[in-house]
Amino acid sequence: MAIRSLAETPLLPPGFTVPASRWTDPATRLRELLESEPYVFAPGIYDPHGAEIAMYHRATAIYFSGYSFAIGHLGTTDMDLYSGPEIADGARRTISALRKFQLTMATGDPDKGVAPTHLEIPPVVVDMDGGYGNLFNVQRVAELYVNAGVAGAHIEDQVLPKRCGHIAGKALISADEMVGKLRMARAVAEDLGRDDFVVIARTDAVSAVDAPESTRGLDLAIERALRYLDSGAPDLVWCEFPNSDREPTERFADQVRRRFPDAKLAFNWSSSFKWFNDPDPISFAELGELGYKFLFITLAAQHAMGYGFSKLLQGLSEEHERAYVALQRREWAPDDDIPTKSHHLFTGVPYHQVLGQTMGASRLGGFAGETAEKAV
Repeated sequence: MAIRSLAETPLLPPGFTVPASRWTDPATRLRELLESEPYVFAPGIYDPHGAEIAMYHRATAIYFSGYSFAIGHLGTTDMDLYSGPEIADGARRTISALRKFQLTMATGDPDKGVAPTHLEIPPVVVDMDGGYGNLFNVQRVAELYVNAGVAGAHIEDQVLPKRCGHIAGKALISADEMVGKLRMARAVAEDLGRDDFVVIARTDAVSAVDAPESTRGLDLAIERALRYLDSGAPDLVWCEFPNSDREPTERFADQVRRRFPDAKLAFNWSSSFKWFNDPDPISFAELGELGYKFLFITLAAQHAMGYGFSKLLQGLSEEHERAYVALQRREWAPDDDIPTKSHHLFTGVPYHQVLGQTMGASRLGGFAGETAEKAV
């Protein structure tokens, strides 16, 4: 993605610049992307560091996953065991980290001749589960999200305490109650002057075992999606599917867009599905053509971290220190770009030093006489 323009900021010494989009409302940026791109893909993360890595690799957007947050911060499942303010604080810290990471990368490392890198801050969409209570709980959490700089959030229509979309036994609140929650989220954003805040309505109707309506399955999901869109509150609708089958995905999009031709849909390319066993997995491009404009893999970071760390630990148990030496060789391979090979990129040491000297923070000292980290 090309950087549109650069500008100076008081948080960098004179002569250093950041993308001017730093001061664009993240929700406005997300709306621009949803209108201009065939689809917007967002990897699922659960902490600031994962978000920084996604930003380093120029992710268009980022999805802050509730299930990943439950695993990463509580070591538990996705059943409303954390509160709204807890995940809101996780999102706030993540967005703050991205803004700081942009400054860090824009500084480069003058002492080592490393040139500045200009990275756009990807808009962050955050899980709001079922709103953690009634519409006044939604009011509180939506205010926390909006003030944190979140670009958008999704609310689902499950009875609380909710369950992960791929856990059995889900029940639905009434469509009217769900519409009230969606309208509350929209009202909070508008009251705070953030009209562009993106509200996503999620329905778990396909696999719900209990609902006020007599209809069940995909027909109920379509009916619910139409009700939500008809309220005017959500910007996108998301149907949580129980598997990777194409037919329900295609039918949902077709039926919803017959009534609302310009409707934008969200799709969880879920890691719960064994896509490697699917003979013809639906592609991101195909989803975009169907109207699924916001795509994400909720547990992307959790699975990638789990795999990578597990392989290292397996190696350490068999080869001891040689396994870590092998990891470093892969990290520092000249034909690859692995940002975590230097933790300075994420701790911001060069940034702190450069700006600290500019602002007269004499107690920071210098690096003269210290042993430099070896790059090879």
